[in-house]
Amino acid sequence: MATAAAAALLFAAAAADAAPPQRSSEGPWAKGRLLVMPKAGLPEAELGKIVGPHGGKASKLAQNGLYLIELPGNASERAIAARLAPNPHLKFVELDQLVEGTGAANDPYFGSAWHLGRIGAPAVWDHTQGAGVTIAILDTGIDANHPDLAGRLVPGWNFVDNNSNTSDVHGHGTGVAGAAAATTNNGTGVASVAGQARIMPVRIADAKAYAYWSTIAQGITWAADKGAKVINISYDQLPLSSAVISAAQYAKNKGALVVVAAGNRQKDEQFTPTTSMIPVSATDSTDTITTWSSWGDYVAMSAPGLNIWSTNRGGGYGAWWGTSVASPVTAGVVALMMSANPALKNTEVESLLFATTTDLGAKGRDPYYGHGRVNADAAVRAALGMTTTTTVAPSDTQAPTVAISSPVASSTVSGVTAVGLTASDNVGVTKAELRVNGALVATDSTAPFGFSWDTTRVANGMASLEVRAYDAAGNVGTSPVVSVNVANVAPADTSPPTLSISRPTDGATVSGSFWVTASAKDNAGTAGLQMSLSINGTVVSSSTGTGSIKYSWNTRHWPSGTYTLRFDARDAAGNATTRSITVYR
Repeated sequence: MATAAAAALLFAAAAADAAPPQRSSEGPWAKGRLLVMPKAGLPEAELGKIVGPHGGKASKLAQNGLYLIELPGNASERAIAARLAPNPHLKFVELDQLVEGTGAANDPYFGSAWHLGRIGAPAVWDHTQGAGVTIAILDTGIDANHPDLAGRLVPGWNFVDNNSNTSDVHGHGTGVAGAAAATTNNGTGVASVAGQARIMPVRIADAKAYAYWSTIAQGITWAADKGAKVINISYDQLPLSSAVISAAQYAKNKGALVVVAAGNRQKDEQFTPTTSMIPVSATDSTDTITTWSSWGDYVAMSAPGLNIWSTNRGGGYGAWWGTSVASPVTAGVVALMMSANPALKNTEVESLLFATTTDLGAKGRDPYYGHGRVNADAAVRAALGMTTTTTVAPSDTQAPTVAISSPVASSTVSGVTAVGLTASDNVGVTKAELRVNGALVATDSTAPFGFSWDTTRVANGMASLEVRAYDAAGNVGTSPVVSVNVANVAPADTSPPTLSISRPTDGATVSGSFWVTASAKDNAGTAGLQMSLSINGTVVSSSTGTGSIKYSWNTRHWPSGTYTLRFDARDAAGNATTRSITVYR
């Protein structure tokens, strides 16, 4: 898609009634908003204390623990992000960046679907066409009435307007969906890679095809929670966002694979490689990277992305170009593999996908083609176990190594304390757990791993810390135990006891002999609770540590008249409560 100036966008905030953001005057990001990921275990109240001094209000944005921070109208997003970033209890703080789609439709082009034959898709359609697998398309929506898409959609969501209307407001999403899963063998239009897969429309962009990192992160976690096993996002710069990477890892941990466009910036993006998603560059009909495709060490693989015949909004067809279509072509192949062999784990599918690519460019993985150009024929056959030529990594039996880096042994801690760790694995760490005195207190599923421990939840004294690290194969490594001294100052007790009089009732006329009873409760318990009963100023009964008082009053020995019964309760901190009633003899 050609670069254009971004207009103000709508955006689904954590609260349904939150105002949609505008573009900041400081740069291409949302005005008055930041994305923050607190470390596992940090109480929400503590997050409020961190952002509150900057005028920020935090609300949970996604199920993976991502928070949206709304700032005052005159705040500088960049300045406050810089102030918050060093906080040891925050994994990351980032601007809510504005990004654009990475595909465009040319004038109608009635050419052949050259890419399907190039990747070998027709050769495996007798085995699978993606039935039983749902591909989530995070984009501008999808034209549900298109003859090649109608009847294939499952319910989705609109994170721009925060409703269920997923109609395509631009056209980009319909083109992307058709490249992945337009209906095959229906006697009309085009064929696609996975023509029987289900399609989940998730709208994360406006009518100009612009989206925010926040809507993308929300869309990923929502689609994963709703059962999508393949998630395609044809937007650029996604490997730059910690929020999107975290959401993609959340989806991967739930059994999905996230496929994204490498971008159309015709340069080395120099993004840090990530295993949470599969960035795809674009090739042409000669198996050469296109002149406009982005590249870099982050690229995992490549796929056809030039003049790909796909669906247009409104019912037509056109030849699309961009990494926006290379990405869903790859997503379609992933769906074929998952459909062919549902018993495969998503990590096994990913391994076979990379291992069966057609190697292009320099031997092995390179910045232009990644592991190579996608090969549907080889990938599906490998998934079905029909080939012995594919090299697949042996079963992983090596456990991660992990150690606690902070706090150090025998140190004194209090309040909310940051717990740092180092963890490594021959394949990769997928999860870390913090245990205190043997009890699980926090779980972190996205790197960089770390915790915020609320030490007030354990008694003062020595506490034992242990971290367990897991890999995708289920191997677990356990850190050496680190013992620290918890020394929290108990807050002053200013709460008085509560007093309840059972008998007699105020204003009652008494006679004969009966029990006078009352009870008291205190926030610190009954151990230091003192109670007394006075009749007309004279103490007649008292108790300590029971939380109740009981006095046998024989009124026959008392003259007729008016009596004041006073009940007193005092806790160990000196807080007192008094109640008096009047009775008649």
